[in-house]
Amino acid sequence: MEETIIILDFGSQYTQLIARRVRELNVYCEIHPYNKMPELGPLVKGVILSGSPFSVRDNDAPAPNLDNIRGKMPLLGVCYGAQYMAQKDGGEVLPSKIREYGRANLSFIKQGCELMKGMSDHSQVWMSHGDTILNIPSDFETITSTENVKVAGYKIKDEATYGIQFHPEVYHSEEGTVLLNNFLVDICGCSQDWTPDSFIETTVAALKEKLHGEKVVLGLSGGVDSSVAAMLLHRAIGDKLYCVFVDNGLLRKNEFEDVLHSYKDMGLNVKGVDASDRFLDALEGISEPEEKRKRIGNVFIDVFDHEAHLIEDVKWLAQGTIYPDVIESISVKGPSATIKSHHNVGGLPDYMKLKIVEPLNTLFKDEVRRIGRAMDMPSFIIDRHPFPGPGLGIRILGEVSRERVRILQEVDHIFISNMKEYGLYDEVWQALAVLLPIQSVGVMGDERTYENVVALRAVGSTDGMTADWSQLPYDYLSKVSNDIINKVKGVNRVVYDISSKPPATIEWE
Repeated sequence: MEETIIILDFGSQYTQLIARRVRELNVYCEIHPYNKMPELGPLVKGVILSGSPFSVRDNDAPAPNLDNIRGKMPLLGVCYGAQYMAQKDGGEVLPSKIREYGRANLSFIKQGCELMKGMSDHSQVWMSHGDTILNIPSDFETITSTENVKVAGYKIKDEATYGIQFHPEVYHSEEGTVLLNNFLVDICGCSQDWTPDSFIETTVAALKEKLHGEKVVLGLSGGVDSSVAAMLLHRAIGDKLYCVFVDNGLLRKNEFEDVLHSYKDMGLNVKGVDASDRFLDALEGISEPEEKRKRIGNVFIDVFDHEAHLIEDVKWLAQGTIYPDVIESISVKGPSATIKSHHNVGGLPDYMKLKIVEPLNTLFKDEVRRIGRAMDMPSFIIDRHPFPGPGLGIRILGEVSRERVRILQEVDHIFISNMKEYGLYDEVWQALAVLLPIQSVGVMGDERTYENVVALRAVGSTDGMTADWSQLPYDYLSKVSNDIINKVKGVNRVVYDISSKPPATIEWE
């Protein structure tokens, strides 16, 4: 077990970012809904209260009982968390008279305050709240202010309890990491020993104990999550791990062969299954996005179930589930109905009767990559862009056919290979090509054409929850467009998607 910081989630868009900042400081933390508070055992070193879309003045505002925390262990309230504690103890929280959103600068820092130690005068912070703490109770003391916000932060006397109205976890709070490090190390006493190497060591040991050398089957996708999960399991049980890599006919050009070779070079016990015809036959005539996903998922289940039954006495099913999927399923808003159905393609049926093992279900995506690098996995696998379970099936808008798959594979290959050649691949979070269900007029030589339109998309992000479109160089886009139109039969127009998430999503379907 690890030293742990508990983050109580009140529904803020920044909650996962708090967790990632804590973990970047090599301290393990967990997010729990405010209304499902966990047991606070001896390894819990402190608690952080997140922000919230609610106002503390709302009748249905979250109002947890903090009696088991306050005064018993360090506590840091961020934004809503700070306002909630101030109001509950008799302070005054009212709607802000001036706009308190965006960049601000600290104008006062209380000397000797452990939380603010090492922070600079006029340090830039990020505000994001509609209410403000107007007056604090008598046993509270102000520890920092901005020009417009008198109580930008406070400490409760005789307690290791703090509240701040700015967000130290966001990039715009320039010394937010200093503040969080002060809280974690100086106030909570965390030893900062949660590292990739320690995670690998403890996880492999735990898997050995849990699995007792029994056989495990894992469906590899070619992506980073399932691949890192496979390597951890391989270290724990060796060839008792049976990996199945299914070609659904919707992978990138040459991907099945290239990735399969990489897996075998990594020493994994892996079987490649070419089921492309089954998938493509099942998609014939289908245009509706969710129906496409369901059919892809159903065929995958049938293929995987068949392969699993060829393995005698298999007891466990391994999955590459990561922490954001877990958080989403126990959201403060209740179990979410909006989890993408392509995260785990269709799920697996109850009749398989396999026990589940998920070695990555406490990690964020960037942490999964750090674990993979620490295990010396090839960058070809570790640094790959996210790729959806249904593959090109949801990047071909409208009906999926063998010819349309061919077109998109060629377009995608030109887009991605040029991106790598220009040194741009590692600078973007995800890049993809989309085949649109429309045709446009064009001219090639002396003849008019009426052919397909493709859209290219590249975004920058840290976790995929929000994303900005990438401003790729014009000379690169020009070359890619020319190559696609000249080399891919059936395409006569290329467009570039310049929408961000939100309001758009990264994928088109």
